[in-house]
Amino acid sequence: MSGYVGVLVSDPWLQSQFTQVELRNIKSKFVSTKTRSGRVTVEDLPPVLAKLKDFNGTFDAKAIKTILDESYPNRDEEIEFETFLKAFLSVQSRGTKGASSFLKTRSTTFHHAINESEKAFYVSHINNYLREEDPLLKSYIPINPAMDALFDLVKDGVLLCKLINVAVPGTIDERAINTKKDLNPWERTENLSLCLNSAKAIGCTVVNIGTQDIAEGRPHLVLGLIFQIIKIQLLAGLNLKKTPQLVELVEENQDVDELMGLAPEKLLLKWMNFHLKKAGYEKQVSNFSSDVKDGEAYAYLLNALSPELSTHETLEIKDPSERAKKVLEQAEKLDCKRYLSPQDIVEGSANLNLAFVAQLFQHRNGFTDESSKMPISSSEIITEEDEEACREERCFRLWINSLGGVTYVDNVFEDVRNGWILLQVLDKVSPGSVNWKPANKPPIKMPFKKVENCNQVIKIGKDLRFSLVNVAGNDIVQGNKKLLLAFLWQLMRYTMLQILNNLESHWQGKEITEADILNWANRKVKKMGRTSQAVSFKDKNLSNGFFFLELLSAVEPRVVDWSLVTKGETEEEKILNATYIISVARKLGCSIFLLPEDIRGKPENDAYIGG
Repeated sequence: MSGYVGVLVSDPWLQSQFTQVELRNIKSKFVSTKTRSGRVTVEDLPPVLAKLKDFNGTFDAKAIKTILDESYPNRDEEIEFETFLKAFLSVQSRGTKGASSFLKTRSTTFHHAINESEKAFYVSHINNYLREEDPLLKSYIPINPAMDALFDLVKDGVLLCKLINVAVPGTIDERAINTKKDLNPWERTENLSLCLNSAKAIGCTVVNIGTQDIAEGRPHLVLGLIFQIIKIQLLAGLNLKKTPQLVELVEENQDVDELMGLAPEKLLLKWMNFHLKKAGYEKQVSNFSSDVKDGEAYAYLLNALSPELSTHETLEIKDPSERAKKVLEQAEKLDCKRYLSPQDIVEGSANLNLAFVAQLFQHRNGFTDESSKMPISSSEIITEEDEEACREERCFRLWINSLGGVTYVDNVFEDVRNGWILLQVLDKVSPGSVNWKPANKPPIKMPFKKVENCNQVIKIGKDLRFSLVNVAGNDIVQGNKKLLLAFLWQLMRYTMLQILNNLESHWQGKEITEADILNWANRKVKKMGRTSQAVSFKDKNLSNGFFFLELLSAVEPRVVDWSLVTKGETEEEKILNATYIISVARKLGCSIFLLPEDIRGKPENDAYIGG
């Protein structure tokens, strides 16, 4: 379970040197070593530390042994976890290549400066979108942007859960949030686990954030998470389902799939440049920082989007600060809230400028009604041809992005076709399986180089005993959706089984099978005196949700409020139960990327999408 219980260290300074995610990763290595040998000694440290990603390629076991010999001459000395951490820092401080950016030594402490303008924007956004009349938010809203109250208000997770539901409505079943006045530490941790796992599920990157980090109100981590949530909300309209007029951005010799495979930020830039070109602006805007600092691009854009307010006065202003001021005044006439200042534009604040352009898109996208009728058949293909494939693509995309250290994926069907990302994922879930020497790193111009990467992907898949009969690397390069989804399903399944296999204390070294998981779940439910039993993961009776709820209750009896559970007889009742199941599981620390429809309609997926 990720994020359920914080890893605590008695030495406050030592605790401060790591995020909770790092502590959990390192402790898992320590526990694994101790489980195998019964004890951990100084002699065990070099090979264990050498395998950690922080030192991979920086220090080999021999180099680490040399470093540790200076401080720990007795190689048979048994060590505890805190000594293990000190040894880790001792090695980390001797090199910079590959060292984690979050790790600090006593002589080198990183201070994360807080951008007050960004903080003020986030607070204003929260005050505007979260309602004071909401019974759960009476003691939270409004927040004073001039103070640091935000960092205290997020510590119980309620505010962040609410913000996630504003960004992507329905992500969290609010019935699962612990909302009583005085929450105990376990209940606060559950809320924060629900928050972080739900943030993952909507596309946030939370690899370096743990529940303890938010509970401690670490400003840079809190603000980083909040911005990701707000960005997802602001960019939500950049898809053909909500804005079919985007087909107007399709260039000659480009298809709709290629356009919609762009990251939302890149699509927003493409939209901006589309209107700038029409307005006669000769430069290309490639970022939300240096390219917009002088305010000139904004002046042209606003003239294109709002001809009725068009004026050359803004363009004639020479002073960038004065021009930025005029730009914001014109934007306010379009009902865009002033979340940034002229100084933020001039200084090139990337986050605030992105938010500003996203607001312009939301209020005035500049497309005509006719543009939505252009190649509308293409957009219909994207949104209607295969909803199940789209849901599966979303699940695998979010899962890959949650792994950390893997190139960010915006569209699975497009982004994995050169094989590079799949090799990264395979190396993540099965360390050492990838031979990087012959691998071809993007950008890859020659098609046969992509095939080489994908051939290695298929070879590794076969080595891991995936079912890949008559599947070749070229199938991935060609973007065969059915085969890609089948491969990724097996890859996720393998990862989940490996996680379980690593729980040696529970399984005693036995290779875990699906039958073992099913038997464990049935025994767990039966032991609690419940009657539900699962015949298989394809059992249609699972669709009402009772078995999953009883299993969750068996893991933690107080986590399920049975007064909120429906009979599961109608489709609506099944969806309500499924929504509640997902939130309760995330509350317990599970990383789940499926939707309620997947539980209701295809229960066999559920064995592999949680952790």
